[in-house]
Amino acid sequence: MPRMQDRVVFVTGAARGQGRAHAVRVAKEGADVIGVDICEDIKTNGYSMATPEDLDETARQVRDAGGRMLSVRADVRDRQAVIDAVQRGVGEFGRLDGVVAQAGICPLGTDDPHAFMDAFTVDFVGVVNAVEAALPHLSEGASIVATGSLAALLPGATDNPANGAGGLGYSLAKRMIGSFINDLAVVLGPKGIRANAVHPTNCNTEMLNSDIMYRIFRPDLDAPTREDALAAFPAMTGMGVPFVEPEDVADMVLFLLSDESRYVTGMQMRVDAGGYVRSRPQQPTF
Repeated sequence: MPRMQDRVVFVTGAARGQGRAHAVRVAKEGADVIGVDICEDIKTNGYSMATPEDLDETARQVRDAGGRMLSVRADVRDRQAVIDAVQRGVGEFGRLDGVVAQAGICPLGTDDPHAFMDAFTVDFVGVVNAVEAALPHLSEGASIVATGSLAALLPGATDNPANGAGGLGYSLAKRMIGSFINDLAVVLGPKGIRANAVHPTNCNTEMLNSDIMYRIFRPDLDAPTREDALAAFPAMTGMGVPFVEPEDVADMVLFLLSDESRYVTGMQMRVDAGGYVRSRPQQPTF
């Protein structure tokens, strides 16, 4: 039997990238999807966001994978909009079994204080809103997964002052996701509901493949291209690869949503090709 047969999963940031990969992956395993995305640009974010057509394409891929998807355009910063989306989905599909709080931005390269606020409110408040909206509909056996970031776990990475106000907001938000998930797992454990975080390294999505990110990785060049940046991308891994694919992260998310991880909670699961241990080696505990 498919690992998510007859279950319903709520995915934020579902229009493209990792969010799309999660939606399609669970659909292949028998789940239906409530997919939310803002589908418009955020002024301080230096790369284009997903479009309504992207969200439609995710829904098409979910259908091709054998699932159904309710697509809702909503800003995860808008608590009531997220609550309404979840309620619509539960009304249509009859239940909710999992949450993937994926929506995120990384507004690097600007000193605009609004970039700090936009990064924090999308990347952290958006996660809290998704969990709060879903929680009344979750029962024993349900699973919550939130997306953190390897870069946020490494001092001097996205929080480097050279990366601007948005980088600090991004790092703060993603670090707080780790703490939030840890304590949420404590609270929800007696209810039989799990909560875990995934922390990807560079991921081959539009966020990474953007001019602003190329400049972050190759500050020595005036107008670096993707080919220029590819030489520097492996600095964020320990296995010599420049990035992981969205599907690599989706495989971990599927595990955390499925019964295969029924006793796994409060974990910080790094899908980082060894990037953390390379940069933050730890001695064994005896």
